Amino acid sequence: MITEIADFAVLPDKQEQFADAVREGLALAAQSPGFRGARLTRSIETPTRFVLFIEWDSVEAHTVGFRESELFPQWRAIVGPFFDGPPTVEHVEELVAHPGD
Repeated sequence: MITEIADFAVLPDKQEQFADAVREGLALAAQSPGFRGARLTRSIETPTRFVLFIEWDSVEAHTVGFRESELFPQWRAIVGPFFDGPPTVEHVEELVAHPGD
């Protein structure tokens, strides 16, 4: 399993609409083989910054299975109008986990 991290700058005064759009768009992403789950976070210090974490079976499940499918243009049409510049996207793998207290 890998995690896609997408860092978004969102247009001022469009934060709530962006969060709603991500909710709608994730319903599309969830249809893609290899999708495992997602969560959206918002910065406290910079309220126009959002970070989306999506878990995939593999990098290819995201980059080929989703991004090269008919679902990706639909996703982008839903969330893209709220971008204040292009997002930064990368993939990470978990090395150490601690369950917390």
